[in-house]
Order: sequence, then structure tokens, then C-alpha cells
Amino acid sequence: MCFKKCLIACLLLVPALAFSQPEVQLASSYSDDIQVDEYLISEKFDGIRAIWTGEKLMTRQGNPIHAPDWFIKPLPAVWLDGELWSKRNDFAYIMSTVRKNDPVDSEWQKIHYMVFDAPDEEKTMPFYQRYERYAHLVKNVNVPHVQAVAQFSVADNHALTTLLDSYVEQGAEGLMLHRKQALFESGRTDNLLKLKPYMDAEAKVITILNGAGKYEGMMGSILVETPSGIRFKIGSGFSDEERRNPPQPGDQVTYKYHGYTERGIPRFASFLRIRG
Repeated sequence: MCFKKCLIACLLLVPALAFSQPEVQLASSYSDDIQVDEYLISEKFDGIRAIWTGEKLMTRQGNPIHAPDWFIKPLPAVWLDGELWSKRNDFAYIMSTVRKNDPVDSEWQKIHYMVFDAPDEEKTMPFYQRYERYAHLVKNVNVPHVQAVAQFSVADNHALTTLLDSYVEQGAEGLMLHRKQALFESGRTDNLLKLKPYMDAEAKVITILNGAGKYEGMMGSILVETPSGIRFKIGSGFSDEERRNPPQPGDQVTYKYHGYTERGIPRFASFLRIRG
């Protein structure tokens, strides 16, 4: 089975195998008008979001993640939020490993659970205290594949920009900003912000457009539609394998872009991945 078809199979798991969808915080985009010193900052890891309920590991959509027993056995009996991640610029390997119904130990040996939150049951603990909580929990677990994501502060937006440039030069996807005093809030929230050297968004595939020249016989671009109804083409960012097995109509894809044109079309839109 090709990578694309396997990926779709993963994303469209049989509902009977899914757990109820967990409560998770979803990040908004960074804006320059925030007070940076009110936030704790961490690296944005380009992996697979994973919720540990205290008993089971699942995606943010509520689908089960079939990790080896040795991987989850040390985890504490509390709710954890984090990212399954191996190294920078390694998303294809992470997805290939994590999506398997029958986990392969040798592949999971390279995966880390990067914990970045541990909401308390009463939801009364601000994030700076939850950071202390999950750091303590991970320290007690004391296994190499479970790591606490480091949080730190900067003084102003200039220092933040410098920090972002430094991380991106080393291959990081970007940074996350979490308001220190914020309580846990399920859904999209401006208490949690993502900062990248580019913006990203999601759109639905409407049509596959045939390629020409070196892409003859393959997909050349896809026509997509944003949630607001704007349609545009995405023709860059695809590997040859993805062009041979492109996203299908109805699929949700994530793309990156750099601002908007005068007509409101995302500028320089480039494919990132099928939404996971």
C-alpha cells in the first residue's frame, strides 16, 4: 500500500475503534500586539499531537494511538498533552511509525513523547503551575523517551524574533507561546499562540488538476477551498510520490503561505501535509 493510501487509512479509522474526542487546547496565530513577557515560550515540535488520558494514548481527534506497551507503561495515571516526535524535519517517519495498528518496536525506539501540558482535573491551575507539574511528573517517570518540553521567557518582541530566527536556523518549525496565568481552555484560544516564519491554514480539496511537462501523468496542482469559501490552487510543496498519489477531493490539507493578495488569496501557498 502506498504512503498516501496508508495515511488516508490512518486518518479515516473505523469509528468503533475511536475513543471520545478529548478536550485539547488549539493554538491561535501570533500577533505583534501581545505582551510577550506574559507568555512562556517553547519550541514548536513538528510531530503528532498525542493525549495521554491516564490510561490510553489518542490523537486530538480521539483516535487510538497503538504505541508499544513499554512506551506507555511508565506514564503516570494523569492527563498529559504532548507531541510524538523524533527529530526536526522528520514528520514522514513519525507519521509512518505512529499510524501503524501493529507498532514496530525498532521504529518506536526513535520516538519521544514531548510533554507540554498536564491540566489538573479542576482546571484551576494556571499554565506556569502546570509547567511545574508536568516537569515534576516527567522527572519522576525517569525514562528517556518521555521528555518535558522546556518553557522560558523573553523580554520583548525583538528578543522573540531573534529567538525564532535562531531556532528556525537549527531546523525547528517555530515557537509556541502560552500565557503564564491562563487556565486550561478547550478549543481554539489566544492563550496559546503559534509563531512560525510563515503562516499556515487548512483547506478542503475540491479538484485535482493534471500536470504537464515533467509532471505529465501526475498531479500538477490541487484546487482547494478555505472555510470562508475562497478557492485557489496549490501547486508547490509536493514530492513526486505525493504527485503520483495526491490528496483526494474532500481531504483536508494544511498549507503554508505568506500573507494575502489584494483579492484575499493566500500568497505563495505551498502544500505541507494532509491534515492529521
